[in-house]
Amino acid sequence: MTGRLALDRYNARMMNAAPAHAMSSPRALAFSETQTLVQADMAAMDRLISERLTSEVVLINQIGSHIIGAGGKRLRPRLHLIAARALGYRGNEHLQLAAIIEFIHTSTLLHDDVVDESDLRRGRKTANALWGNAASVLVGDFLYSRSFQLMVELDRMAVMQVLADTTNAIAEGEVLQLLHVNNPDVDEAAYLRVIERKTAVLFAAATRLAAVLCEQDASHGASLYDYGLNLGYAFQIADDVLDYTADETALGKHLGADLAEGKATLPLIHALGHANADRRLRLREIIEHGTIDAMPEVLDAIVASDSVAYSHSRARHYANKAEAALQSLPDNEWTAALRGLARYAIDRSN
Repeated sequence: MTGRLALDRYNARMMNAAPAHAMSSPRALAFSETQTLVQADMAAMDRLISERLTSEVVLINQIGSHIIGAGGKRLRPRLHLIAARALGYRGNEHLQLAAIIEFIHTSTLLHDDVVDESDLRRGRKTANALWGNAASVLVGDFLYSRSFQLMVELDRMAVMQVLADTTNAIAEGEVLQLLHVNNPDVDEAAYLRVIERKTAVLFAAATRLAAVLCEQDASHGASLYDYGLNLGYAFQIADDVLDYTADETALGKHLGADLAEGKATLPLIHALGHANADRRLRLREIIEHGTIDAMPEVLDAIVASDSVAYSHSRARHYANKAEAALQSLPDNEWTAALRGLARYAIDRSN
């Protein structure tokens, strides 16, 4: 497969190249160091999640345990825990906020898999593949409502305002993405609007809520919001590149899933905008019909237009903006962990 081989060669070059942030940049923790740093808080959050996930309805326990137990990076709650510590927080309410964030994210995954008719996530069968669409949607609703119960327990209006606005924006993003399915006229600006609502706003809420929790001034809240928002853009663009370039086993889901669902993400959008007339017409047909069988042709077009490199550059642009937003935060190991997560978001392989 010409496109696949060309992408393999590109990935090899990227692995051997020095990262753009390698020279004279502020200290950043490696992802493994960050895991160690926040290990105790993550374990405490996991215990709280297990406790508050419990229901008298057995099916809720089964589906909830299946998707929560699948693991994953838990990047959104991790961001909140680290940001709170970066600001010097010493209480326990950050654990509950992190659990809320994870419940919200997990509920969106359940709904996404139904809408996308996905059968694989994180290397495991999706809940809808195992229990059906109706059960998955309803348990997603349970997780949403449980997250709002946890919010009310905190009794902080500012927290509830941030999360209410965030969940509403996420719902808008889901609908906006649905409108773009099989639409070859989606451009980069429209793509970024979907990312903002579907992904970036929850990242931004996770980090901004650390400032709310610590009752910090508006400048720290704004800095952490900007950090989370730009990190969300970077993370999702990098994720969309991996859908074309990653090792399927490492990724934990089928490659080309976005293509099969008729979603034009940045690599394909860029390729479409830089193809000749014949190839552009063919790419439009592929998007309109959403077929995985056309993956070789799409890969060829992506390679020909250097769309992976372009997409990586856009992801790095947002990761750099995320790092820059941290300049006003205290200079400690927790801030170094946030900086490291911005770099990890675009350098990861899954």
